[in-house]
Amino acid sequence: MTGSGGPPPGGSTPLFPLRSVVLGAFVPTLVMEIGVGAMLPVVAVAATGRGASLTVAGLVAALIPIGKILFDLPAGSLATRLGDRTAMLIAGMVAVAAYTTVALTDALWGLAAGVLVLGASTAVFNLARQAYLTEITPPLRRARVLSTLAGVHRIGLFIGPFAGAAVIAVSSVEGAYWLGAGAALVSVVIIAVVPPERPSPTAGTSTPAGASTTPDGRPVRPARARASITRVAREHRRLFATLGVAILLVAAVRGARQTVIPLWGEHLGLDAEVTSLVFGVAGALDMLLFYPAGKIMDRFGRLWVAIPSMLTMSLALALVPFTDTAPSLAVVAALLGVGNGMGSGIIMTLGADVAPADVRPTFLSVWRLFQDTGDALGPLVLSAGAALGSLAAGIWAAAALGGAAAGALRRWVPRYSELADLVVRRGPRRKGLGRSATRG
Repeated sequence: MTGSGGPPPGGSTPLFPLRSVVLGAFVPTLVMEIGVGAMLPVVAVAATGRGASLTVAGLVAALIPIGKILFDLPAGSLATRLGDRTAMLIAGMVAVAAYTTVALTDALWGLAAGVLVLGASTAVFNLARQAYLTEITPPLRRARVLSTLAGVHRIGLFIGPFAGAAVIAVSSVEGAYWLGAGAALVSVVIIAVVPPERPSPTAGTSTPAGASTTPDGRPVRPARARASITRVAREHRRLFATLGVAILLVAAVRGARQTVIPLWGEHLGLDAEVTSLVFGVAGALDMLLFYPAGKIMDRFGRLWVAIPSMLTMSLALALVPFTDTAPSLAVVAALLGVGNGMGSGIIMTLGADVAPADVRPTFLSVWRLFQDTGDALGPLVLSAGAALGSLAAGIWAAAALGGAAAGALRRWVPRYSELADLVVRRGPRRKGLGRSATRG
């Protein structure tokens, strides 16, 4: 887990340029996630209010991750054809339409359709946003930028339910959807008025011998190839079968984290308000660690946060069945939040590290499919345990996934020295990256 090399040269370039990073990605993400966070808590309530049973209401709520999984791959094709920024604008406008549909119709089908489309638009927006930041950010500052993006995402989802509750208190449940529509529209306007940024030169490295440069010394951006998803998956099949599986396991543990506290709180018979407070405390601790996590990743290597994050979350999950009161559950939930915060941005950072520049959106679409599939798998592991008569067994199975994720990351994540070397030697195609990135 040792790494070689230090941080990139300081220079005078700010870490988070106001125009390209803060206004071009962070602010739209924060606003968009506030809208999503406002809607998530009321989807099931709205479904039952429109005549759905509890089972159907649960299925409607699950349409957001289902929509993301269904559109992860098409998102890459859309971003390749239209560009990252245009794809983000389209995704934002589709989200506005989805929220508006849900707000204007009283039918269950309208709610279900709107939620599914919102999941699809989220897939496109997230993919294009990650590809955009990967392109304009110097590679040796990448982890700090992407971990901060992950932190902004968490902050938006944390603020959203409170903003939604305030709007609902003075209007109705539909007010949460109108808040979402307004947030998505504001996000679109911000992206539209912020001018695009040119790709940044590689930080802390020299331009490879023979590489083309512009008159001002910038490396020439490799042209994006419109490669099919099948071709990209086939050419990088070893990488997806190794590091991709590790990412799926990481996402599964994170998905289980989102579900385990409410489920175990229900098992203990805690009031909904108490469970929400416990969940909120964990979320607050999670948000505090995103920048330190990124700085450590950039300075020492990705494993320095990836493995501690998974081991901490695995330990916390294993301890959940031993809690029998609200205070003991709160302590374990806090540990779970710290573990998740340690790994803020790790999935996006690793994807950005290994994505070939000329087929980046298509590659990242496959990468995000692994991520979102794992995110859906985690709650299913818990549900399977409960269905078989032991929620505790399901939680311990999720904890075992955390140990497996740590082992897989240890085996397949590129070491810092390898990563720096790859940045220097990166060519337009980088066909050998899968082999280099999977060395133990």
